[in-house]
Amino acid sequence: MGANRLVAVHIDEDTLGASGPDAEHERRVAIFDLIEENTFGVIGEDRGPYVLALSQHERRLVFAIKTEPGEEVHTFILSLSPFRGVIRDYFTICDSYYEAIRTSTPHQIEAIDMARRGIHNEGSELLKERLEGKIDIDFQTARRLFTLICALHAGQGRAPGA
Repeated sequence: MGANRLVAVHIDEDTLGASGPDAEHERRVAIFDLIEENTFGVIGEDRGPYVLALSQHERRLVFAIKTEPGEEVHTFILSLSPFRGVIRDYFTICDSYYEAIRTSTPHQIEAIDMARRGIHNEGSELLKERLEGKIDIDFQTARRLFTLICALHAGQGRAPGA
């Protein structure tokens, strides 16, 4: 395993607390998937692997990055405003997908799932663009990180499929 990767992700419960056991489960799964396989490098730094601490301050997501032993590397603040529409659309299509599973044909479910994946890809590309020049991630890591951002958003009172 290379140095440009995440080995841990911590969530600040004071600012990003989960709203219940389902939201907490979604977060744990998203973090596990992200840690399991990722490419994560801080531009201009060569001190990985990294630990990422996420918190929220004034509707912005704070990325506090440290080395594995705990030495501070950098803190980035990401506005969530550009993501609001994509996250809203993603939750809406997830709701449609969960409803389709109960009532629709396999062909209809597949069509909705393709749309869901398309919106997820859109959010992932937006995240990759917004982190450009700060954090170097590949597309699959962007997808996993976008999933975590959605899980954090769900934990604040909105969950897909709810």
